[in-house]
Amino acid sequence: MSFAIMKIPLVYKTTENAISIIESGNRVYIHGSAQTPTCLLKALAKQADRLRDVELVFITVYGDIQVDKPEYSDSFKINSLFVSASIRSAVNEGRADYVPVFLSEIPDLFNRNILPIDVALVQVSPPDKHGYCSLGVSVDVARSAVNTAKHVIASINPNVPRTHGDGVIHISQFDSMVHCGEPLYETKYSDKVGPTELKIAQYIAELIDDGSTLQMGIGAIPDAVLRSLTNHKDLGMHTEMCSDGVIDLYEKGVINNRCKQIHPNKGVSAFALGTRRLYDFLDDNPAIHFLDIDYVNDPHVIRRNNKMVAINSAIEVDIAGQVCADSIGTFQYSGVGGQMDFMRGAALSAGGKPIIALPSRTAKGVARIVPFLKQGAAVTTTRAHMHYVVTEYGVAYLFGKNLRQRAKALIDIAHPDDREALERACFERFKVFEGKSNLIAT
Repeated sequence: MSFAIMKIPLVYKTTENAISIIESGNRVYIHGSAQTPTCLLKALAKQADRLRDVELVFITVYGDIQVDKPEYSDSFKINSLFVSASIRSAVNEGRADYVPVFLSEIPDLFNRNILPIDVALVQVSPPDKHGYCSLGVSVDVARSAVNTAKHVIASINPNVPRTHGDGVIHISQFDSMVHCGEPLYETKYSDKVGPTELKIAQYIAELIDDGSTLQMGIGAIPDAVLRSLTNHKDLGMHTEMCSDGVIDLYEKGVINNRCKQIHPNKGVSAFALGTRRLYDFLDDNPAIHFLDIDYVNDPHVIRRNNKMVAINSAIEVDIAGQVCADSIGTFQYSGVGGQMDFMRGAALSAGGKPIIALPSRTAKGVARIVPFLKQGAAVTTTRAHMHYVVTEYGVAYLFGKNLRQRAKALIDIAHPDDREALERACFERFKVFEGKSNLIAT
């Protein structure tokens, strides 16, 4: 028996012609993370003179996106759903806006026409013999944006890996296609791992039971945790994002997804960010599915996997257990993201463990366990949602503890040079000193 290969005619436009469909006043979605379509953004910037008040929405974008430059402020209005390094200055200088929202709920903004999309700019793999492309390593909110946009412009890039899951899109859904061979954005978290991160990772590894399912946040600490799990068995992956750290665990059979209650034998992610090695590993890999963020980050979905472990970071934690993970005072550093989605989902999971991990001090020696969050700081995860806090000095378990007990537990894992000041603050606030009060403090 022979099978005919479908012949799909590909009609490419120049980037300038494709972008010409965008009009003043449109709302434009931009594909993000490693898939940021830089060539389309460059073309859009070149047409700034003819455009006014084009609203640009996205989560994370990388590289020089150009459209955030001050000279284009009349042409483009950035309304970001997360603050990445590329637009951090623009947001904090008042040239761009930020929408606080859980990642799991961003598709609702598109689907319910709260932020209806006129044009979606995405970067995809070349079509297969059936005419299907892939959203590659950034399915997250892009799937919903493509589904709801009035027009879709696709940059066809042979460097985009073909991933399994919700990111498969037929070329008939594209109004325009351009060809671009730019490399995907890469980052290497392992370069940022030092002794402090490795010590934190060791504490976290001791909390993870064999057969657990993991969610890893972004950064050096999650990468260090993955390095520390080589002696574990039968781990699973259900995560908002994945990085290079998962590769060795898959290849050693440590992550095999056998014990998962949902999607057994398959890892689940919404996006990936790492090096070319990661993107090659994910290319046509049937063991990993990239799914829509409103499913991946739904706490009711997350909780269905037993022993769900969520590992996320923070900028600072106060002695009551409030977590700020997206701002430094009033300076908007990142975004709400998916931290609360997974902290809640893991807490509801049978045997689940929601973990916040952070160094006790910044690289400049500033305390990160503090009496009060900085003025203007945002509470990303509330004190009522907190279970585990880990620094290089140990583990504090907060769930079920009163305010005085929490303060004592957190002081015990603060930097030693910060503990005396924290104890004074604890006494002033809770009338307890060195763990003694009229309530049990240990």
